[in-house]
Amino acid sequence: MSRLGSLGARLYRGEVGYDFIGKRKIWYGISILITITAIVGLAVSGLNMGIEFKGGAVFTTPKTSVSVSQAEDFATKASGHQAIVQKLGNGGLRIQITEVDTAKSDQIKDQLSEDLNVPTEKIAADLVGPSWGEQIANKAWTGLGIFMVLVVIYLAIAFEWRMAIAALVALIHDITITVGIYALVGFEVTPGTVIGLLTILGYSLYDTVVVFDSLRESTRDITKQTRWTYSEIANRSINGTLVRSINTTVVALLPVAGLLFIGGGVLGAGMLNDISLSLFVGLAAGAYSSIFIATPLVADLKERDPQMKALKKRVLAKRAAAAAKGETAEDEPSDDDFPEDAAPAAAVVGQRQQPPRGHGRTSGKRR
Repeated sequence: MSRLGSLGARLYRGEVGYDFIGKRKIWYGISILITITAIVGLAVSGLNMGIEFKGGAVFTTPKTSVSVSQAEDFATKASGHQAIVQKLGNGGLRIQITEVDTAKSDQIKDQLSEDLNVPTEKIAADLVGPSWGEQIANKAWTGLGIFMVLVVIYLAIAFEWRMAIAALVALIHDITITVGIYALVGFEVTPGTVIGLLTILGYSLYDTVVVFDSLRESTRDITKQTRWTYSEIANRSINGTLVRSINTTVVALLPVAGLLFIGGGVLGAGMLNDISLSLFVGLAAGAYSSIFIATPLVADLKERDPQMKALKKRVLAKRAAAAAKGETAEDEPSDDDFPEDAAPAAAVVGQRQQPPRGHGRTSGKRR
């Protein structure tokens, strides 16, 4: 753990780093490929909507020795529809059958009683109408739309419109991947899934805003210096918050993984399983997008600004002049080479840079 802390400190000081911005096209390509795969899976397979959205009946039995596979066969034959059966903690069964009305439900209940050798009165039957699921879906879409609008407005005011666009793209990226995985693997979509999807938006946005805040502070008065381009300082901001983002994501994923693999896989917790699966996928996608998508996209948009283009020309011209004089990149810069609040950005892995004034540099000395 101490090594990780040391690495984080070195990343923050710019002593080491990874060129996230320079290699952004690679990560853009990976994200586009994943997104296209998710969209194709969604278009071909579609989502396996749960009984809450399709409507149907849920039968709960007392403890029985009948296996899950046997119960699925019995329920499918009795209803004529594919049944989903879960083993409950008390040894009973939870049988879901979609597109079943009240009259058909009574017939299925009687048949299950005979097949499972369980008294009819001990089988609980709950009917779910499709209109209820439709209302839940509509409210979820409404909540998602309102959230997206508020996020864009807030980020545009607190930061700038380029960061708002980048954050919105990252959020859409995370939702698309999560929904696509559900379609590809055939997991059932329930109200718990919807809750999980809405929850991951906040987690995804958190990491993005942390990097954006660091970037805003580092690029304040950036045009007053001629040593670093916007992309290089953006790269430093990502590296400076990298360990923090990893730590936050790992800490968040651990309890979610416990719910998913232990609570869902071992105990068969239905609603918790639905929520934890969407959270697990969404948190991982959110951590990825905040590092590899959001900030590089901001740098792309910002570098198109005339002021940033002019700054880049001045920086490159100064470096060319320094190279012609035989100077190296590690020569001591002048005091006005840095904005007061900006930190240098290590553009490549392992490159060591001198920190600006106010960041630990000893006056008159070189490393």
